[in-house]
This record gives sequence, structure tokens and C-alpha cells, in this order.
Amino acid sequence: MKNRNIGLLLLFAALALSCHISYSFRGTNLSPDVKSISVGTIENRALKVNPSLSNTVTVALMDKYRKLTKLEILQEDEEADLQVTGYITSYDVTPTAISSDDLAAMNRLTVTVRITFKNLKNPEEDFEKSFSAYQDYDSTVSLDSVEATLCDQITEILIEDIFNATVANW
Repeated sequence: MKNRNIGLLLLFAALALSCHISYSFRGTNLSPDVKSISVGTIENRALKVNPSLSNTVTVALMDKYRKLTKLEILQEDEEADLQVTGYITSYDVTPTAISSDDLAAMNRLTVTVRITFKNLKNPEEDFEKSFSAYQDYDSTVSLDSVEATLCDQITEILIEDIFNATVANW
């Protein structure tokens, strides 16, 4: 009886050690047959244009895929398994908080990007949708003085959202 209990204990211990659950907040949900991705230039089609934003978003998106996946990054004109294209649809500043003398106390810079995603291995995952992010800033400060910082923060949010929608399926 004692040997049986020890045997059961060892069996349960082996099972417990062989089973584990892992969580990853940066992981991807890609099929093993997906090997490559292409990211087209994210053109700026907004009425108000920040001249560096197109390049900033495009490079940041490519860097995100390069850092967090093992996908080969191909040129836009090459046939990649995953294809990401898009354009900036809006770049707007709006007042968000009004002070007692009816002046804006805070302004909000909002950037919206329209993304088309194609998965040539799993076409049911294809989509076209808009992603939007914003940052608020004090209205006593000119947009020119905070624009670069705000755009960096907004780009970071947009890239995370686009990455999650395309390869993390969040």
C-alpha cells in the first residue's frame, strides 16, 4: 500500500511538472505557415499634414513587427503572406475643456489611420478599419512646441493597436 501511494504521488508530481500555462501580452497568434509581412507606406491624406508623420508611423509599424515577430519584412511590391497598407485620414486639434471665460483650457490632438490588412494564408482574417489615438495638451502652449512629443505618444498607441489587430488578434 505504501509503495502504491508513493507511486501515485510520483505520478501526480510528474504530471504537475509537465503541465503549465503560459501567458504572453506581447505574443502573436500566427499560423506556422505565415512567414512574411509587407508594410506599405502609410500615406498622409489628412487635410492638415504633419510632414514627418507618414514616415514615423510606417517605420514604427515595421519596427514593431521586426521586434515582436519572426516574420520576414518584405517590400510593399513583394507577395508577402501578410500585407498591411493604409493612410492617415485625419490630423485634428479640438478643444476639450472650456474654462470659465469660454476659452479652451485643454486641446486634443487626434490622429486617425485607416488600415487595410490582408492575410493571404487566412483570408477570413482580412479587414479594413480605422484606428484613432489622441493626446491632450494645455491650450496655453502652442501646438508647434509640443507636436513632436504628442505625435510620438500617439504613434505608439496607434502602432500597438494596429499590431494587436493584425497579428495578436486582441
